[in-house]
Amino acid sequence: MKKSSGGAGDKKRPRRSSAPDPASDVPPRKQAVKKDVFQVFAEKVRDHKELVSRWAVLQETRVEYFRGKDFVSFLKNNPELKDILESDRNLETEEIANILLGKNLLVRCDRVVKTVRPGKKKLSTWPAHLEIFPEQAFSENDAFFAWTFAKRHPLWQTLLSFFWPVLTLAICLFPVYPHRCKLLILYSCAGILFLILSVLLIRGAIFGVLYITLGKRIWFFPNILAEEATLRELFRFWPKKDEEEKPKWTTRLFYAGVAVLFILLLRHHAPDEAARARYHKRVSNIIDDVLEWSPTLALSGMMDKQQNVANATGSADTSKTGAEHADDVDDENNFMGQYNNTEDVIDDVDDDKQHD
Repeated sequence: MKKSSGGAGDKKRPRRSSAPDPASDVPPRKQAVKKDVFQVFAEKVRDHKELVSRWAVLQETRVEYFRGKDFVSFLKNNPELKDILESDRNLETEEIANILLGKNLLVRCDRVVKTVRPGKKKLSTWPAHLEIFPEQAFSENDAFFAWTFAKRHPLWQTLLSFFWPVLTLAICLFPVYPHRCKLLILYSCAGILFLILSVLLIRGAIFGVLYITLGKRIWFFPNILAEEATLRELFRFWPKKDEEEKPKWTTRLFYAGVAVLFILLLRHHAPDEAARARYHKRVSNIIDDVLEWSPTLALSGMMDKQQNVANATGSADTSKTGAEHADDVDDENNFMGQYNNTEDVIDDVDDDKQHD
């Protein structure tokens, strides 16, 4: 009997659909290259200057950390950063922080020293030593969170790290520079220092005058003394808007009196013309000694010193030899004198015998 060809085992295999899958339009490599939005968010938050952070030691490793309450206020003042999270932009601050903790982008820490030190009234706001907290959950109350990923450095910082050793070596070799190069470096550094001091003095004078007369706090170059400002923010000229309340007239009058008293004290204790001339001469001598020093002069000075020592030693030996020779001559003269005296005595004795 022939086997039936229409059995259950001879079912036709389903053909693969040739229609493109919309989810597979993007190649797998490009899908793998896509960065996690929470990683990008963490990098943006860490690089932002408004989030106050400090450095501490966590298990023998320096880490950058921030406080939980500062993180809440930071996201409240900068809600546009949540747009990086795309579909998760509507999450609460606590939920975002817990996701960062779950992805090991953050780690919750606690202070090592939990007791108030002698002489202190409260615990340190920013402890220098931290330890990992057992419960990895977000909290605002006395909670610290450290970044666990390495911070990316811009290209100019990398180039600057290679430039520092060269600059250090150049500073150490300053005494052997030519005289013109020394003058150029000296006047350049003095000019830069004078410019910085002038800007700070004029800036403070303008602030004081406007504060006393108008009651406004206006700082030109507001970020010139900031420690963590970028290069663009550092040289920003226009001041920030004064959002604080106007000071009382009694406070302004008090500071005006302090300023007048300070100016009078400076004028009373200012050096006279003779003292200024002495200071100027002293500083000029120090600068001249630095500028005129050279290895050739140093070596010639050392050779002259050695030659002087040799001459002094030779003259001492010569004087010693001359003194010894003079002593010998004196001894010889004394001996000859004694010998002559002895001969005279013998002659006298012989004459006496002949007369007898």
